[in-house]
Amino acid sequence: MKPLDDAKHGTITRVRLRDYKSIAVCSVDLNSLTILVGPNAAGKSNFLDGLGFTAEALRYSLDHALRERGGIDEVRRRDNGSSDGFAVRIDVRVTGASGWYGFEIGSAGNGRYVRREECVVRSDDSERCGFFRVRGDGTVASSIPHPPPSAGSDRLYLLSASAYPPFRPVYDALSALGLYNFDPACIRELQAPDTGDRLERSGANIASVLDRIREQSPADAARIDDYLSAIVPGVVSVEPISVGPRLSVEFRQQGPGGEPRRFLANSMSDGTLHVLGVLVALFQRADGAGVRPGLIGIEEPEATLHPAASGALGDVLREASEHAQVIVTSHSADLLDRDSIAQESILAVEAEHGETRIASLDETGRAACRDGSFTAGELLRMDQLTPAKEDSRPADLFLDGE
Repeated sequence: MKPLDDAKHGTITRVRLRDYKSIAVCSVDLNSLTILVGPNAAGKSNFLDGLGFTAEALRYSLDHALRERGGIDEVRRRDNGSSDGFAVRIDVRVTGASGWYGFEIGSAGNGRYVRREECVVRSDDSERCGFFRVRGDGTVASSIPHPPPSAGSDRLYLLSASAYPPFRPVYDALSALGLYNFDPACIRELQAPDTGDRLERSGANIASVLDRIREQSPADAARIDDYLSAIVPGVVSVEPISVGPRLSVEFRQQGPGGEPRRFLANSMSDGTLHVLGVLVALFQRADGAGVRPGLIGIEEPEATLHPAASGALGDVLREASEHAQVIVTSHSADLLDRDSIAQESILAVEAEHGETRIASLDETGRAACRDGSFTAGELLRMDQLTPAKEDSRPADLFLDGE
């Protein structure tokens, strides 16, 4: 699979979670395209939400990220006797360097959420070019010129450290993650205009983002129309349109005699609006600061689609993965039947006694796909798409910390 250009954005190489919702511990390598496949309630969405939590905590605050999820008790894994917190670590590749960033969150009782936060960035010659460590009492050890900024009680330290060159690419890569679970009702409503810099999680500002795409990159706007026509027969194009002081999107369909028929979003099906959300997310442009999401995560892009549309959906996911990492959750066996979906892109997800396991296919599944006995889609239909058993499960996400 074609490697991504780290000069344009950071590339996330591995994600590790501990005690996050239903995930006791996982260590997952990401490709340019990653598809999480498993039954309902297996924990696929919880993995994506771990990335979403990180992005929101950096972009806004820890309070915001926790409040959006109902508080810390709704985030940390329940029935866990060893810890009352959770931890996230993300390994990232940026221009000319690589490193990792991680944090552990819990109820410390002293008004602080952060028990531990670390970041290490090394240049390609393996020399460390930046690090910091924040302890639970708020003290900071770092390579930042002294005195380093103090650690806040409700913000991750990476935000302050991003003022220093070694850490800025890491902050940009993680805070710009785009995670989506589209709500057709939000897309259907008339929308207040905005800059269109960043597509909202639900798609509630899709008209502004589509307008920005059409202005900045007519070629990408044309690709949206092409894929929309292939996935939703009869639709020719879609455009943002003003409705008084608000915005909507207008779909054009081929009518009798070749004349286009026009329909606003409130006349379109949930499936059509969901597909539009997927396409706009995948083709959105850089924001006002010049940062384009380096990773785009989408919940069930095939939702409400006819199985015959899975071919075009697989093609757009593969095309989009050439300019950004794409990670999706899916139940679609038809999508996995596509030759364009490589075996290494598939991660199997299952739940055992309420605990989520995420890994590449087990050896039986890999062999079946490799020798052509079955496709991954056929294994899914037979309920034989199983994650590999891991020999070791690292409980300490900071083992190789500085």
